[in-house]
Amino acid sequence: MKKILITLAGALVIGASYAKLPAPPAKTNAEKAAEAEKADAAKAKDAAELAKAQDKAVANYKKHKK
Repeated sequence: MKKILITLAGALVIGASYAKLPAPPAKTNAEKAAEAEKADAAKAKDAAELAKAQDKAVANYKKHKK
């Protein structure tokens, strides 16, 4: 009985691995624009953080320079 259950469970797992999910719905122009705007904002924030870190590193270098 145990072998039958294990075999059925294995068959179910193998069968599920071949199942296909439906394709996601196409994005509208508004959604694409919103994603682009969000990406631009994130890129600007990252650039500002990098500039701040670089300024801090330069100030530290100048402070401890012999």
